[in-house]
Amino acid sequence: MAIRTEVLLWTDSPAAYLDAVSAAGLADRVAIETLPRKEKPSAGQLAKTEALMAAIVPPGLLPAMPKLRWAQSMTAGVEGWLALPDLPAKLTLTCARGTHRESMPENILGALFYVAKPYAAAVENQKRGQWVHAVAKPLNGKTLGILGLGAIGQEVARFASTLGMRVIGTKRRPAPMPHVAEVLAAERTADVLSQSDYVLLLLPATVETDNFINAERLGQMKPGAWLLNFGRGHLIKDEDLIAAVKAKEIAGAILDVFRQEPLPADHPFWKTEGIVVLPHIGGPHPERDRFVARLFVDNLGRFVRQEPLREVVDRNAGY
Repeated sequence: MAIRTEVLLWTDSPAAYLDAVSAAGLADRVAIETLPRKEKPSAGQLAKTEALMAAIVPPGLLPAMPKLRWAQSMTAGVEGWLALPDLPAKLTLTCARGTHRESMPENILGALFYVAKPYAAAVENQKRGQWVHAVAKPLNGKTLGILGLGAIGQEVARFASTLGMRVIGTKRRPAPMPHVAEVLAAERTADVLSQSDYVLLLLPATVETDNFINAERLGQMKPGAWLLNFGRGHLIKDEDLIAAVKAKEIAGAILDVFRQEPLPADHPFWKTEGIVVLPHIGGPHPERDRFVARLFVDNLGRFVRQEPLREVVDRNAGY
């Protein structure tokens, strides 16, 4: 009998992953154990696990897993993993990059429509029984600047171009891509900011992007522009954004991610006119586990066949 690869699924919802493993014909190649998030791996699990899937792990766990060679993060962001003081140097870490493709682009479009169309105001006027005439602003002909043209940004660009928007943006390694008029290097962020009517943040959380949107960069935006952050809360220097919105240096901001979540009740974002607080709705999807499972089982097959894995994290880059 062939030796099976020992896999630990540390999640509260393993069904989609088990189904995907079975559908891929890998059930006889792997030995899978599941563990709820509130429980800790047993000594036996620590000793034998070769592949681990989890949202995040606490310090001290990974060095106690001598056979562990691969860890799959259930999220696209891996700043929590990379912040571990004892992350083994030889451990291959992969992330769930691209698995928000079904949900996040639609939610970003929703934010654009919220800003441009007077539906929210009409609902408030309805509560007061008031007929207030308003003119919807067109998105057609406007410029959307995307900082971070990864998988999600490219899909947003496809949707936005269908609406007649001009899309520009930045990418670490600039190269032409469909539906994007200009793909620029990060060093040309100012060019994107100065041209855009809407600026969408999809950058990862790294040392280089911490407080990336500060007073200087906010000053490079158009006075009537909106900032949309669906990337990471650490991208924005909070007090600088509040000051810019209050001074009407920009029109406003829609924020879906924050440095601390849930956002504390006393945070000034809540009461700053022109800032819309969303409770991190951008990425979640009713069938998100199925999307992550699709990537996980592809990587699991590669792992048992000793082939290169997908979405390997570049520790130097931070994502």
